Amino acid sequence: MGIKQISVFLENTTGRLSEVTKTLANAGINLRAISIADTDEFGILRLIADKTDKAIEALNAANFTTKQTDVVAVEIDDSPGSLAKLMEIFQKSKVNIEYLYASLEGQIDKAVVIFKLKDHNLGLKILADNGLKMPENF
Repeated sequence: MGIKQISVFLENTTGRLSEVTKTLANAGINLRAISIADTDEFGILRLIADKTDKAIEALNAANFTTKQTDVVAVEIDDSPGSLAKLMEIFQKSKVNIEYLYASLEGQIDKAVVIFKLKDHNLGLKILADNGLKMPENF
């Protein structure tokens, strides 16, 4: 269980992010979550799309370098302390989080936190054991 994240490797130049978003828009792809990490020379755009395979196809056709990764999405309340409670579960279970980012859910007062975990399957088990909602898509 989990969702697929697309990583797009970009030169850190003016307009590259615009080219990615135009490519996805022209292919009819809706972005559900997005994050970018950059250095002086390049960036890694991480995104969750409503149609992963179609998004990768469109990006590759436009000569973007992509990678698909399994990540975990966890729904939490959009309120103070919700993320801290979730982090405590990971800390007690000794699950290493490589990175995370968040998106607001379509439901009122809900957020979705996307995690890349060192041990994906262990993370899924711990989340399930703690009764946390893990949407397959959002």
